[in-house]
Amino acid sequence: MENMVNMFETLESAYKGKRVFLTGHTGFKGSWMLKTLSMLGAIVKGYALEPITEKDLYHLIDGDTLCDSVIADLRNKELLIKEIIDFQPDFIFHLAAQPLVRLSYEIPSETFEVNALGTAYVLDAVRLLDKKCSLVLITTDKVYQNNEWVYPYRETDRLGGYDPYSASKACTELVIDSYRNCFFNIKDYHKHNKSIAVARAGNVIGGGDWSKDRIIPDIVNSIINNNVLSVRNPKSIRPWQHVMEPVMGYLLLGSKIHNNPAEFSGAWNFGPFDEDAFTVEDLVKLAISIFGKGSYHCPVLENQPHEAVLLRLDISKAVQLLGWKPILPSDKAIALTMNWYNSFIRNPENSKVVTEENIKSYLNSQK
Repeated sequence: MENMVNMFETLESAYKGKRVFLTGHTGFKGSWMLKTLSMLGAIVKGYALEPITEKDLYHLIDGDTLCDSVIADLRNKELLIKEIIDFQPDFIFHLAAQPLVRLSYEIPSETFEVNALGTAYVLDAVRLLDKKCSLVLITTDKVYQNNEWVYPYRETDRLGGYDPYSASKACTELVIDSYRNCFFNIKDYHKHNKSIAVARAGNVIGGGDWSKDRIIPDIVNSIINNNVLSVRNPKSIRPWQHVMEPVMGYLLLGSKIHNNPAEFSGAWNFGPFDEDAFTVEDLVKLAISIFGKGSYHCPVLENQPHEAVLLRLDISKAVQLLGWKPILPSDKAIALTMNWYNSFIRNPENSKVVTEENIKSYLNSQK
């Protein structure tokens, strides 16, 4: 397996000077992706909604200076297609989504529209693109029919979804499969020159996430506001991972399918090693201890929306075939994340530098 220094050099050679269309570039994970692509020398056009607050990571890293930013709704089919065709991308990374489970209970039809139809619109644009293009379409670890069993889910396991968010992402994967079979069949690659991979990532943490109903922002906001954190599902187990883990996985996957579409198309899991599992309460305790302040309680809540209790991913395919592996254990990922927020609270203007240092530190950790 390549070490990370050589891997970074490989990615730089793959993306430097290449045209990358990035949806969701203003979001939490999208901003980390944008910053990393800029460090690799890519030419990026972003397409996403406006950042929600001034403290969003996109603003902190001066995202407008890193890309040609288009602020628009993914459901604006005509504009989305026009922007993709005009840009003539070599790569498309599709991260834009309605990503929140609890919000999906409030806006179920919109969640299906954005996630499933929005992806179909991206693929419609690619049908009109008369050049070689490689796509990495991001779904979620929650696409699996979750039976709450102990073994980790493999890419070949059945898809499903209890809540509207999870179900919408499973629908998204059916949309992708249909387009891949009908319009971008690998057997006809020499005719269409389009390669498609799907990435399923676990619960991602890292600096700059201020989303509603996500545990790290909830912890940080409770500390900032001197409130006692209310933990909804303390015993739930999630595949926590630092945001740089899937970002590097997506980039590596994109470079692989660009050069070898037959071998690397399809679905890929990105998450921590199976033995590196934390409950929500474990994460909260460690985060508070790292921060040096904060408190929580676990109230018994009635009539709460259903959320899965146990979820693990089998990442052996990515480790063995893609040459990717997680390098930050969950405890180190939590520490890196909380230190980012600690720095933000002391001096928000230093967040750009801290984010760059996090990326460089991640790359150097596999020397």
